[in-house]
Amino acid sequence: VQLQASGGGLVQAGGSLRLSCAASGSITGRHVMGWSRQPPGKQRAVIATIEDNRTTTYADSVRGRFTISRDNAKNTVFLQMDGLKPEDTAVYYCWATMRSGIYWGQGTQVTVSS
Repeated sequence: VQLQASGGGLVQAGGSLRLSCAASGSITGRHVMGWSRQPPGKQRAVIATIEDNRTTTYADSVRGRFTISRDNAKNTVFLQMDGLKPEDTAVYYCWATMRSGIYWGQGTQVTVSS
C-alpha cells in the first residue's frame, strides 16, 4: 500500500485548504485512515481519523474546523481545513492502518501566516 498526500501550501489565518491522500494497493477489510501533523519542534500527533464505516474522530485542537472524509471508490481520504490558525502550521501526514500494518504517506507542508 502506498499513500500520496497533496494539497498543502501557504494560506493566511482564517483561510482554508483541502488535503488529499490517494491510496494505491489493496485496502480491504477493517481499517482506519487518518491524518497526523507535526508542528516545528514538536511531536507528531493524530488529528483526525475515519474508519471504513465512516466513523470519524477529531483532536480537540481541530474539532469544528477540520473535516475528514473519504471516497471509497477512489481510495482517497480528504481533510478539509477551515478557519486555519498560525498554530496549525505543521507537516501533515496521512496514514492507513489495517491488519497488515500501518502505512504512511509523505508529508505535506501547511503554513498559516498571521
